[in-house]
Amino acid sequence: MKKTILSLVAVMTLFGLMGCNNRGEVQTVSPVQREELTSMQQSWRGLLPCADCEGIETSLFLEKDGTWVMNQGYQGGKTTAEFATYGSWARTADKLVLTDETGEKRYFRVKGEALEMLDREGNPIHSGLNYTLQPVKVSLPTTPMAMRGMYLYFADAAQFTDCATGKRIAVASNAQLEQGYAAVRGADHRPVLLEVNAHFALQPHTDTRVLQKVLIANNSGRFIAHKGCNDSQP
Repeated sequence: MKKTILSLVAVMTLFGLMGCNNRGEVQTVSPVQREELTSMQQSWRGLLPCADCEGIETSLFLEKDGTWVMNQGYQGGKTTAEFATYGSWARTADKLVLTDETGEKRYFRVKGEALEMLDREGNPIHSGLNYTLQPVKVSLPTTPMAMRGMYLYFADAAQFTDCATGKRIAVASNAQLEQGYAAVRGADHRPVLLEVNAHFALQPHTDTRVLQKVLIANNSGRFIAHKGCNDSQP
């Protein structure tokens, strides 16, 4: 009987030690796993390498809702084109993954306070050229972007649910969009598919005066009746 009791005590002691060791491992590993980019709005800028120009002026904006906007302009080349893209961002243990509206991915990693661009497979670029973006405080770009989503105007307010990111965003007052929506929706107050060139901006909410991100249309857009985000583009 005594041997049995001693055996049980030994087994319980062993499990207790294993539990302590496991807790020690968790306490050691967990802080490393939590080392990720902060989820606050942040922005970076830098001059990235260009094959046929002096560089590509690049500004990247990460936003709290998990979306991003990148504005790029060619400097000192034959063309001075400027364009913007947007999409959703996600984090891994060591990378920032940007997925644009077409599904293409770009990769960055933290380098001090800066972001370093990675190659198309998410690996470091071994080069003497600069591939880093430095933190800055700048406004969202006004460069138009081709956007596609479900537009709804109801109770004197318009909303746009973006097809690429699934995010719902308020739309700045726009008489042309409101008229176009009314002409297509008929008697129903249902969302209608809208293709529009637009950009994002921060504006105060009409009631709370708190800054909110809104969509500002750069053209009258095109409403497509009886279509949704999952339908193929005409």
